[in-house]
Parts: sequence; C-alpha cells; structure tokens
Amino acid sequence: MPKRLEVGVVKTDKMAKTRRVEIPRLIRHKLYGKTLRRRTVCYVHDEKNESHVGDTVEIQESPPLSKLKRWTLVRIVRKSNAVEAVDATPDVLVPKNDQ
Repeated sequence: MPKRLEVGVVKTDKMAKTRRVEIPRLIRHKLYGKTLRRRTVCYVHDEKNESHVGDTVEIQESPPLSKLKRWTLVRIVRKSNAVEAVDATPDVLVPKNDQ
C-alpha cells in the first residue's frame, strides 16, 4: 500500500525538527448544504529544520516517530513571503547621566 502524500501549510515551527502542518479541506453540511472549512492538523518531522511558518509543504505518511509525529517532510512546495520581525531592542544599554 503506497504512503499517502498531502500538501499543507506550516503553522508553527517552534519545536526542534518538528512542524505543525494544517491541511485545509471543504465539506458540505449534510442538512443545509453550506460549505464549511475544516482542517486536519499533522505533526511533521523536518530533519534539516528547513521549513518555516507560512511555507506550503508536501508531507508523506510514515511509521510513528513519537507520540504525535506520523508524517515526514518531502519537500517545500512554496516558501512564504512573510518577513521575520527583528528585535528592536539595543544590544548595549547606555546608562543615563542624571545631573
């Protein structure tokens, strides 16, 4: 049986070698017919820490790697255009002269 491939968006990259990827999908409500947005959350193993928040990635099903991780990163489909925020605090604090 072939391993499943999915495409999703990285939502968090704060863990070492682990990414939280959301796979969006649309379903129709059974009674009312309205289209609803749903998402599937997958924890993905990223060996090289190469993906970041906002990147669209392709992931592949794998044997369990930890309690939550059952997917591995195959490739980055598209990098995010988001710019990382730079810390605006000065590196050296200059004391004030009170006279």
